[in-house]
Amino acid sequence: MRCTPRLTLLFVMPCAVLVVGSIVALGDDSPMELIARADAAYTMRHLQESMTESLACYEAVLPSLETLAVQSQSYVLNRLSQLCYEAAMFTEGDTPEDEALFIKGKEYGFRSLRLNEEFAARERAGLEAALAFADDAMAMHWAANNWGMLCGMHPITQGLLEQGSVMCLFERTIEVDRGFWGGSAASALGSLLIMLPGMMGGNDQRGLALVQESIEMDPTYLHNHIILAEYWGFAYNMFGTLTGVRDAELIERETAIVLEGDIGEWPFWNRQAKIAAERLLAQLRDLTD
Repeated sequence: MRCTPRLTLLFVMPCAVLVVGSIVALGDDSPMELIARADAAYTMRHLQESMTESLACYEAVLPSLETLAVQSQSYVLNRLSQLCYEAAMFTEGDTPEDEALFIKGKEYGFRSLRLNEEFAARERAGLEAALAFADDAMAMHWAANNWGMLCGMHPITQGLLEQGSVMCLFERTIEVDRGFWGGSAASALGSLLIMLPGMMGGNDQRGLALVQESIEMDPTYLHNHIILAEYWGFAYNMFGTLTGVRDAELIERETAIVLEGDIGEWPFWNRQAKIAAERLLAQLRDLTD
């Protein structure tokens, strides 16, 4: 369960973005001015109002997106894919609003990938074939994260059929840029390999090794410690339901590292990690008292 307040969805309008309770005025800003505003708000996105403004400004660029250079188009779409995923962390639990964000986030990621003409030309032959020509780690990573959340929300209708595609995206991200985003593609793939049964492509030992490697790649990115504590410290059944504690000492050790760690260069994600650490410790107490 997420432990922070719900973030209201955005409704993009031509000259302003209406948010329930407030208005982010965009006026007649040019696409580059909007991107500059979005970038400034992005640096403070651990605050709800800054997350809202950053999303609003990037989305306001979309009507003019094709007038920009391909590199700038990719930049905007990738940021939108990322922010859709992150914005859902301001809610408690998985809500319909979260699902709408994940759907948009996945679409933005794939729209960015299709800017690569070789990827777009081969996508009809299947995602795995197209990914051999993909080289944008950011687009793949955030598309995979959003898609993975949709699979988790619909484990029967989507998870069973589409989880393999999510894993392919993370695998290719690692191939293109192993250390991207604090090594979090490795930890994300590792968590899936730990959780999934072998018949669905799971491999818990490889998964554990990937999560451990992600921590070594960037010890300052505290979220990878949360992945290790949550997915290796606790035990789950084949449907992902929590069944008990596998390694209480590991949970306590990894959460202590997170709670004692600096916010550093990951202001959004390290704050989220500290919130998650408190949740995991409470969960551990509930299961062991």
